[in-house]
Amino acid sequence: MRNQILAAGMLVAVPLAISVGAIAAQADTRPVLTVYTYDSFISDWGPGPMVQEAFEAVCGCRLNMVGSGDGAALLARLQLEGARTEADIVLGLDTNLTARALETGLFAPHGLEPALDLPITWEDPVFLPFDWGWFAFVHDRARTPAPPENFGELIASDLSVIIQDPRSSTPGLGLLMWVKAAYGDEAAAIWEGLAPRILTVTSGWSEAYGLFLDGEADMVLSYTTSPAYHLIAEEDDSKAAAPFDEGHYLQIEVAGMVAGSDQPELAQQFMEFMLSDAFQSALPTTNWMYPAVIPQDGLPQGFEGLHLPETSLLFSAREAADLRDSALDEWRNALAR
Repeated sequence: MRNQILAAGMLVAVPLAISVGAIAAQADTRPVLTVYTYDSFISDWGPGPMVQEAFEAVCGCRLNMVGSGDGAALLARLQLEGARTEADIVLGLDTNLTARALETGLFAPHGLEPALDLPITWEDPVFLPFDWGWFAFVHDRARTPAPPENFGELIASDLSVIIQDPRSSTPGLGLLMWVKAAYGDEAAAIWEGLAPRILTVTSGWSEAYGLFLDGEADMVLSYTTSPAYHLIAEEDDSKAAAPFDEGHYLQIEVAGMVAGSDQPELAQQFMEFMLSDAFQSALPTTNWMYPAVIPQDGLPQGFEGLHLPETSLLFSAREAADLRDSALDEWRNALAR
């Protein structure tokens, strides 16, 4: 009798196993759209999980989001892979990188004429913005109650700062452009003055900001919107962005479709979805940036008190690409001394 019960159990178990396997196989037949992006976008606290759930609910596909370090590292990976890349979408470049990205020949026009809420007019037919903000040095109000008001005061202070590597990080590259836009031919001298203030250079933003929160430095290169995280998520108003007299450099983050995508229709659908309320409303409280399209419910409470620079600095994509190597040499030479 015991053997008969076991046999019966096996007879029941086998069809169940086949049924579960069939369901799994059926799920695996969905087309896959692969998106290369930066690591923090797909972290548990980033917008990635919300974006994946919302897009998969309407696309009939599986969204495969692949982290590739920071934004500049994202471009380096794409350049290395070339036409062999598995990416259908690249999300997380910015205007300091788009000219170089376009030179790869890997991107296709998006074909959209979007209505965007940006501080500048957008006319790029290939890359489409999804969020934006200004770079800034963030400090703790208690530790640094009187932050510097410009690069000169920062140089003259005894404060320590953490910055990111411009070769792998879009904030790091943004700082190069910020100094160059504010000081032009005097940028090399500014970097020489800043070098003693720099505690360390990290490969990406997440590591730098984590070190700052651990109390390793007085200030960190981040965004004017970064204090919103602490205010909204933690109910902590101790962090602030230091307003600089020279103005602040603008970052506009973009996505682009890969021309050789195996899923061109899904890629196009994703680009359109990226400007939808489902995507854009997730950004302010997950990516902690201004959305490219203001959500239907507006910006979250807490954003209204953020610093709004009176002067926005920004090179065109072509200018940024042309200036990159010389600005990088100035940075590298100053920090090597």
